[in-house]
Amino acid sequence: MENPFVLFGNQIIERDHVSIDMEDRGYNFGDGIYEVVYIYGGEPFSLNEHFRRFEESAQKLDMKLPYSIEQIKEKTAELIKANNIHNGIVYIQMTRGASPRAHLFERESACLITGFARKMDPPAEAQEKGIKTYLTPDIRWLRCDIKSLNLLGNTMAKRIAADHSCGEALQHREGLCTEGSSSNLYIVKHNEVRTHPATNLILNGITRQHILEIAGEEGIAVNEEPFTTEELQAADEVFISSTTMEIAPVISVEGDVQATYPIGPVTRRLQEKLKDRIKQHRVHQ
Repeated sequence: MENPFVLFGNQIIERDHVSIDMEDRGYNFGDGIYEVVYIYGGEPFSLNEHFRRFEESAQKLDMKLPYSIEQIKEKTAELIKANNIHNGIVYIQMTRGASPRAHLFERESACLITGFARKMDPPAEAQEKGIKTYLTPDIRWLRCDIKSLNLLGNTMAKRIAADHSCGEALQHREGLCTEGSSSNLYIVKHNEVRTHPATNLILNGITRQHILEIAGEEGIAVNEEPFTTEELQAADEVFISSTTMEIAPVISVEGDVQATYPIGPVTRRLQEKLKDRIKQHRVHQ
């Protein structure tokens, strides 16, 4: 196996030595949370922001961290080093742990943290040439602000998009666009960026937060209000963002609406400034 070392509890061990209890609540109920952090040149980007959200997700689900956030970050750094990751991702997950299967959870249960690291190059082609998308109803639960393991709606949407030769699924609730299946969604109209506000209906992406900060620094107007599928169809530019994607232009949408888009100047400017921010982060590490 290319990257054999994993995080299990507070230990870095070989993956083949890990044993997960059949009654782990993550396995039985999807009762857990996770974060994915991108690694550039061996250094994780926005690690503090990711683990701040990790802690917030735990609080929202009434889960107690078995170790301090600082200890978890230290183990994350050890995991990256053990697997010799230059460019790639590190995935950290926490479940409520093992207990006899019952819907009612115990607040004092021993949560289990696990993680892995994987080599992955940035998706240069998608960033440069853009991606095709498929618009479909948002069937997810009503707490999308929690980065939980409950991703069945997301995976079903992604499958539908792939079946139509599209790289991402865009989602809407009764005509109001929310986000992608694994990304945040933005439109540009008359040089103004619009994106769904960070309510319970979307995940407030870490890359999303960087984009909004960059837009403010660059004098690009941002409107955090829901937009309709008709406004998506009529947009001047469309793009998505995520930890692994950074910013990718959207060149077309199929499904509940159909449209094609140019890769416009606002998208390109934000792409450039985000890459500058990532480079500056690496210099200061």
